[in-house]
Amino acid sequence: MQFGPVTLDDAEGAILAHSLRLGSVSFKKGRRLSAADVAALRDLGVASVVAATLGPDDLGEDEAASRVAAAVAGPNVTVAAAFTGRVNLFAAARGLLCLDPSRVDAINLLDESVTIATLPDFTPVEPGQMLATVKIIPFAAPTACVAQAERVAAGTPPLRVAPFRPLSVGLIQTRLPGVKDSVLDKTVAVTRDRVEALGGTLIAETRCDHDEAALTAGIRSLPPADLLLIAGASAITDRRDVLPAAIERAGGVVEHFGMPVDPGNLLLLARIGATPVLGLPGCARSPKLNGFDWVLQRIAAGVPPTKADVMRMGVGGLLAEIPSRPLPRSGDAPETPRAPRVTALVLAAGRSSRMGDTNKLLAEVDGTPLLARAVDAALASQAANVIVVTGHQGERVAAALSGKPVTFVHNPDFGEGLSRSLRAGLAAVPSESDAVVVCLGDMPRVASGIIDRLIAAYSPTEGRAVCIPTAHGKQGNPVLWDRAFFAEMAALTGDSGAKRLIGRHADRVCEVPVDDAGILYDVDTPELLAQFRAPPDPSSAG
Repeated sequence: MQFGPVTLDDAEGAILAHSLRLGSVSFKKGRRLSAADVAALRDLGVASVVAATLGPDDLGEDEAASRVAAAVAGPNVTVAAAFTGRVNLFAAARGLLCLDPSRVDAINLLDESVTIATLPDFTPVEPGQMLATVKIIPFAAPTACVAQAERVAAGTPPLRVAPFRPLSVGLIQTRLPGVKDSVLDKTVAVTRDRVEALGGTLIAETRCDHDEAALTAGIRSLPPADLLLIAGASAITDRRDVLPAAIERAGGVVEHFGMPVDPGNLLLLARIGATPVLGLPGCARSPKLNGFDWVLQRIAAGVPPTKADVMRMGVGGLLAEIPSRPLPRSGDAPETPRAPRVTALVLAAGRSSRMGDTNKLLAEVDGTPLLARAVDAALASQAANVIVVTGHQGERVAAALSGKPVTFVHNPDFGEGLSRSLRAGLAAVPSESDAVVVCLGDMPRVASGIIDRLIAAYSPTEGRAVCIPTAHGKQGNPVLWDRAFFAEMAALTGDSGAKRLIGRHADRVCEVPVDDAGILYDVDTPELLAQFRAPPDPSSAG
C-alpha cells in the first residue's frame, strides 16, 4: 500500500486519508474516490489529496476484516458486517467466552495491520454481548497476512461461546453446635440463586454434623446430580480435614486444595466417579463474586477446570474490592482494592453511677486518666480516626484528653443509656469510613494490637462484617461493625449497646481469638479501680 499525496490524475480508486470539506463537497476519511469525486474536486481547484493506494498484494480493510473474523469465530458466535475495517463478534448464547489465547496472540503478531481485541478468557456473556472486534489498521492488509491468519485459525476456531448447561446440583452443609438454622438457610438461598443464574437447579439439600462419618453418610445419601457442593461449618485447613477425608471415604478423589483467587482461597476440587465435587470456601456463603463463581461457571459451561487450570487463576484473581462497596456502582469504574478505613468510636459519656461521686473515666492511674489509656490505644491502632463521645462532665472529660488528635461529639442525652451515645457517635463517622470499632472508655487494658487484629479480620465480602474479640471462649470488647449495620445500631434504645444485634446477624459475625483478657476487663466499681491501681503481686510471677 502506498500512502501520501496523490495528484488528481492518479486519484481515482484511491482511499481518502483525511476528511475533506470544501464548498459543496464533504468527503469523509476512508472514501474510495470515484471519477465523479475526482471531477468535483478538480472543479473546486484541488490539485492533490492525501490518500492510500492499494497494490496488487493488498486486501481492502473490510474484506480483510471479514475474512479474519470469519476464521476466528467458532460456535455460538455471530459475525457482524464489516465497516471501516472493523468487524464485531457477538455472543449468540448465554455462557462463557472460551479463547485460545496463544492463537489470538499469534494472529496479532503477524502484522501491525491485523488486530483482534477480545474480552478476557472465560468471561460470562449474554446473547448479543460483544465478545471481540477485528480491526484492520487503515486501510488495507497484505493478502498474505490475512491468509496466514486464516491458517492460524484453521481447525477449532480460537473464539467460541460455551453455553451454560442446566446442571442438577446437590448441596450438603455441615454444622457445629450453636449454629443457627437461619445461617444455613441463607447459604441455601445464596447457592440456589447462583445455580439458577447459570440455568441449573438445586435438586437436593441436606445437613449433617461436622464429622467425617456423618458427612460420608450424607454424601452417599444424596440423589445423583451433575455437581455436588459441600459447605463446611468450619473452613478446610488441610487435605486431611473433615471435608476431603469424607469425600475420599465416600469413594472420591481430591484433585486440588486451594486456589490463587481472593476471596476463594480455600476451595477444594474433587470428584466422585465422573461427578465433580467442590468443597466451598467460606466466602461462598456471600453473593459477592469469589473464586467459587469462576469454577462453578466453568463446570456449568462444560469446561471444568483441571488442577493446573485452578493454579493458573492467580493473574486477575484478586477479586476483593473496597469493603464498603464490593460491587461497582452503575456507571462507575471499580476501585482498586485498598485497606479498609475504620473509625474508632470511644464511648465516654456515662455517669459512673456505681462509682459513687467519682467519675471513673477521670480517675488517674500512674498519672494518666483511665479514659486516656483507652483513647491512646485507639490512636496507636490502625484506625483512620478517633471519635470520643462525651456526656456526663463533658468539659472535664474533654480537658483530660486535651491535645490528643480526636474528634469530640457531645451527647446531651447521656442519661438515656449507652444507645444514645452510640447514635451520636455514628452520626459523626466520616462518610468515607467503611466500618466503626466501638471502644469503651472504661476498658483500660485493651491494647492497640487488639483493635488492629479486628481490622485485619474485617472483610465483608467473605462474611466477616462484625468482628468480635474472644478470650478463653468469651466474647469481649471492642467490637467492629461494618457500615451496613449503622442504621440498626442507631435505632437501638436503652443501655445495652449494639451487642444485641449479634445474634440477629450471626452469619456475618467473625470471632477473633486474642491472648489478652483485657477485652473482658472493665472498671465499674471502686474495688475494681483499686485493683487496677494496685501494683502487681511479685509472688504471682512465673
